[in-house]
Amino acid sequence: MYRTHLVFALFLGLIFFPYMQDKIFFIPVLLLSSMLPDIDCMHSKLGKHWIWRPLQWCIKHRGVFHSFTLCLLAALLISFTFPVIAFPFFLGYASHLFGDAMTNEGIRPWWPTKKELKGFFKTGGKVEKVVFICLLVGCAVLVLKFLII
Repeated sequence: MYRTHLVFALFLGLIFFPYMQDKIFFIPVLLLSSMLPDIDCMHSKLGKHWIWRPLQWCIKHRGVFHSFTLCLLAALLISFTFPVIAFPFFLGYASHLFGDAMTNEGIRPWWPTKKELKGFFKTGGKVEKVVFICLLVGCAVLVLKFLII
């Protein structure tokens, strides 16, 4: 679910944040890219907008957009044009893929290969809710650590 993707990306982002030179774009790019793989689904936060309909008619959900193939290629292209956002883009996008790989629906990590990577929990199920709460607590701890130091 989008909220779990956002909080997982934020948790990872807070770990790397102190080491980033350009902090202004880091968190916004990270959070946006953590939701980007789901533009292929018309029920997602980003995918529900009409601009993505033609793409959704042509692309299967959890297909190419849910692959490290596209994640790495996009991050590489971004690094040539906007290098300051390449790492937060990659981190956010990859966090989404890792999260979806833990679900029983899984992903095809190296599209176009047919090999799937599947986890054990259901999207929106009890385990995801526990993971969400743990990540939220982790984010709070990291933010408090920044404020204290």
